[in-house]
Amino acid sequence: MTRLLLSNCLAVATMDDADTELAKASILVEDGVIRWIGTGEPPASVAGDGEGDVEVVDASGCVAIPGLVNTHHHLYQVLTRARAQQDGLFGWLTELYPVWAGVDGEWVSVAAAAGLAELALSGCSTSTDHHYVFPAGTGDLLEAEIAAARVLGVRFHPTRGSMDLGASSGGLPPDIVVQDTDTVLAQTEDAVRRFHDPAPGAMVRIAIAPCSPFSASEGLMRESAALARRLGVRIHTHIAETVDEEAFCLERFGVRPVDLLDRLGFLGPDVWLAHAVHLSPADIAAFASTGTGVAHCPTSNMRLGSGTAPVRELVDAGVPVGLGVDGSASNDGGNLLGEVRQALLVARGRGGPAAMTAREALRLGTRGGAAVLGRDDIGSLVPGKRADIALFDVTGLATAGIEADPVAGIVFAWPQPARHLVVEGRFVVRDGRLANVDEEALARDAHRVAGRVLAAGAGPAHRPVGAASSAAGGSVSTGGR
Repeated sequence: MTRLLLSNCLAVATMDDADTELAKASILVEDGVIRWIGTGEPPASVAGDGEGDVEVVDASGCVAIPGLVNTHHHLYQVLTRARAQQDGLFGWLTELYPVWAGVDGEWVSVAAAAGLAELALSGCSTSTDHHYVFPAGTGDLLEAEIAAARVLGVRFHPTRGSMDLGASSGGLPPDIVVQDTDTVLAQTEDAVRRFHDPAPGAMVRIAIAPCSPFSASEGLMRESAALARRLGVRIHTHIAETVDEEAFCLERFGVRPVDLLDRLGFLGPDVWLAHAVHLSPADIAAFASTGTGVAHCPTSNMRLGSGTAPVRELVDAGVPVGLGVDGSASNDGGNLLGEVRQALLVARGRGGPAAMTAREALRLGTRGGAAVLGRDDIGSLVPGKRADIALFDVTGLATAGIEADPVAGIVFAWPQPARHLVVEGRFVVRDGRLANVDEEALARDAHRVAGRVLAAGAGPAHRPVGAASSAAGGSVSTGGR
């Protein structure tokens, strides 16, 4: 038996059904599960009879929250940041797809490790990833990601993405990064059978995720949804990201984007969708009635000028909503606590200062993300749930003055790195450092491989401000994300 006592936290925000918060509280963990939360010493009924040593960690000055949950990412993009700097989605994709066509096993392995490490240092204990670029002959790229997550110690929900509409078929992606439908379905089923763990406390779960209805054929979309339901796994894709997408869908498919997803079998309680920026009231009602979840990616949406999602309306309608950092080429960072703050600010920019509270934003990043990923064993600090706990030290300069409300303060103040991150009862970040990986060595590897990617010369690193681009702006691409 392994036991850990996080002692004397300044505050514990449990995110339970009653929004319980405790001051000067401690958390006892046994074998990866939260055993007790309370003030003072653990009662005799849970303190044990001396079997197994208890590691006591002084958490004075720290705010404890559930480990943050990232519901949308493209980890391979970590090594292609700060590109297509003045482009909207279409121009951004046009510049970057030729670069991404060179992705290989080392690239994916190093990018996944770096991206997941960056998330962990921000207090993120669980992350998904949407990987859909599979050039022939590059090996098992999904397995490379999973291996990186296991070394770091984070909980991982990679999705087996896909595209079957390359440039020769009228799509945007180079043909080298797309696959035929039969290959996609066979490799996807194999990935689910090899890696997916449906058990409570699972460290790895797989979902099925065609890139978008604009880079995956209608046949692939439908068959992917059917395969996911036969295998009992979740479904993911992009939708309603840009303003021109509706016009494109009406012209090409005869229906609006969310109606198209409905036609393809991509609405339901086993589905979550990235972005969902441009929605009608009917779309929101459809998500609510079907239990379809949304991955809200506020920084990425603003970086590309795509707009702001109607999160207040979605939450009020009962739609499950979580947060995503999205790919690091459209965010240029992977700080999930920063995304919590960004969600708060975006909601207020859209709907005024009462549109969202700090605790509502924090709930999106914890309970909301867990619900979107179909997890009821994480997302809140409750005895019996898995011990995924993020602790933020609020004794430094950047948090001086938040004493009136330290829980809200970690959202309102500039995001600080996690002091500790515990996942399944084990340290992933300890005293502000990665516990299982050499940070400096990982950074060197990431910069080395990023340099190799840049030296390959596939596409410009930037376009000067004011340079013309026929693809700039909010245009939707036929290639998807």
